[in-house]
Amino acid sequence: MLPATKSHRFSLADVLPSCLDALHSRPGRMGLAPASKAIVLLVDGLGVSALAARSGHARTLAPLLGAGSTIRAAFPTTTASSIATLTTGESAGVHGLVGYTVLDAANDRVVNELSGWDERFDPQTWQRVRTLFEQAADEGIESFVVASESYRDSGFTRAVLRGAEFHSGKGVPGRLHEARRILDRSERCIVYVYVPELDKAGHAHGWQSPQWTHELEALDGAVKEFSGTLRPDEGLIITADHGMLDVPQSRHILFDADPGLVDGIRFVAGEPRCLQLHFEPDATREHRDTVLERWQASESSRSWVTSRDDAISSGWFGPAVDPQVVPRIGDLIVAARKAIAYYDSRATGQTGRSMVGQHGSWTQDETEVPLLKMGAWAA
Repeated sequence: MLPATKSHRFSLADVLPSCLDALHSRPGRMGLAPASKAIVLLVDGLGVSALAARSGHARTLAPLLGAGSTIRAAFPTTTASSIATLTTGESAGVHGLVGYTVLDAANDRVVNELSGWDERFDPQTWQRVRTLFEQAADEGIESFVVASESYRDSGFTRAVLRGAEFHSGKGVPGRLHEARRILDRSERCIVYVYVPELDKAGHAHGWQSPQWTHELEALDGAVKEFSGTLRPDEGLIITADHGMLDVPQSRHILFDADPGLVDGIRFVAGEPRCLQLHFEPDATREHRDTVLERWQASESSRSWVTSRDDAISSGWFGPAVDPQVVPRIGDLIVAARKAIAYYDSRATGQTGRSMVGQHGSWTQDETEVPLLKMGAWAA
């Protein structure tokens, strides 16, 4: 059986539309109280389960966990897809960022949607819809993004943050200080603040590591200080793009060791916990079905294995998938259920195998992210 896609009342797609509603004093999806200014702090990689497990190190954030403070991340649970869902309010099947790496069929290649933008890969058209920042401008609301300076001119920034004025700050305290400066000079605005430090520590060392805990403590302290500056008309939401789980190298699956699993596969996309496999264009329906059956026989005890058509009909990429987006999705999708990760030993460069914290699939550790409210939106 495939996983349920309606596991929570709200998802990341509801966050910014609800903020806009609050700025217009409309009831909105989440019922946020009216406010003049909205701050959305996205902590990359902060899953609910990890935050709860390290609650003693997050004495500002953890007490805010409770009924109604968990929402669902976008699928795949990867940064490119989830942030695009946050900033557009649309699912991957509409905005088009369907994975960490995806098939660029027009150029017969796999590209990285975070860092692989070039002259053949246009962020203005690949991300297919207007952002909520652009929509906010239509309604007379200013939008700002505060992130590391290195992201200012990236293709991903141009794809998912267009319409927002870019500001930068060093470290979490520096970014929150810049957010405070913006709030002080704007009468009505949305400020989006991006925090990558926790995710980086998780990938390098695992979320159960001292390094991850240190970054959580630093984040918690910075949020405590910032929240003390919030005025009555300023609402703060803290959320995340995905959670993660730790996968030791002993749990890596080298799937190309079985030739039958890669027979006729032209491209391997997605990420280690959510493979998206693309067949050669001339592969017959019979051959495609045979390889799918081989994957299911081999991996169904530890992964969800399905065809693109079944994944789409089950709502994995949202209630609707635009025809232009369909070819970007793998013909076969292998989404891990257990604490495993899939690798192709034929691939050049295996630096990714050093990652400990991983994500991309459907488990609760990956899909459940916090929705913590402070300021005008405190419970």
